[in-house]
Amino acid sequence: MPHVVKIGDVTLKNNVVVAPMAGISNIAFRKISKALGAGLVCNEMVSDKALFYGSKKTEAMCICDENEHPVSFQLFGHDIESVVYAGKYLDQQTDCDIIDFNMGCPVNKVIKARAGAYLMKDIDYAKELMDALVHAVHKPVSVKMRIGFDQEHINCVALAQALESVGVQAIALHGRTRSQMYEGKAQWEYIQAVKEAVSIPVIGNGDVRSVQDYWDIQKQTGCDAVMIGRGIVGNPFLIQDCVNGKEAEHTYAQRMDMCWQHATLLAAYKGEKAAIREMRGLASWYFKGLPNSHGFKDRCSKMQSLEDLHAILEAYQS
Repeated sequence: MPHVVKIGDVTLKNNVVVAPMAGISNIAFRKISKALGAGLVCNEMVSDKALFYGSKKTEAMCICDENEHPVSFQLFGHDIESVVYAGKYLDQQTDCDIIDFNMGCPVNKVIKARAGAYLMKDIDYAKELMDALVHAVHKPVSVKMRIGFDQEHINCVALAQALESVGVQAIALHGRTRSQMYEGKAQWEYIQAVKEAVSIPVIGNGDVRSVQDYWDIQKQTGCDAVMIGRGIVGNPFLIQDCVNGKEAEHTYAQRMDMCWQHATLLAAYKGEKAAIREMRGLASWYFKGLPNSHGFKDRCSKMQSLEDLHAILEAYQS
């Protein structure tokens, strides 16, 4: 069975961690993940500059529900002043339990801002930045990163050791380089190398799409916890299956009910119009792999209201 993990003074009841995913890991999806038993849920990453300049939209992304603890909020940024400011904001003005810092995001917009995986290019600066953040806040700080910027510059072991030396309390490691983006195969052997090089918890991430993958990554790497990302989009039941340690059958009706629950929670949080705009993409994931679902996915992309979604879900089951 999944085991208890401690990150600083925060105890996770099991080692199943839900990844921070842009456009997905909002309060609605986190509540679903928590209800399915996740040991830790993580917010989608927020910009240090947005918090520094008082963005109300970004501040609204930093609200958490009383039932989702422990919860980690993720920051990205490059400049020490604004990262420290944003860290203090999360520390003092939100109810998050852990402050996570992103050194793994591969998208061009983030790389151009010298943030995300860009920071892996300069271990000395990454260390200085995290030293400043760790000493500015009271909550434990974790870092999510990749194995390196590209295959010629795999430096995750040295970076993990540097981060541990300044007080970072956990490392989540995606077993791909920035250059791989989300393509190719995750190189789990580097997760093992980092696990053997540090004494803080290591969270393995990358290519976990089944309960067997959940067991395999732990067996191969010795990681303390497993972070699941894209494998649960449209199939959050995988969280529950990993927590229970075995694959279970989930009916079409359960998938449709979960999609509806996701939409209604999102509407309660963001309003129906914004929720439906997001669900046009998300709802189609709930149909992934289901028979005769192509036309229903197409209808999801054009829906205008919760009523439209309800009709689509009902029609699929009839």
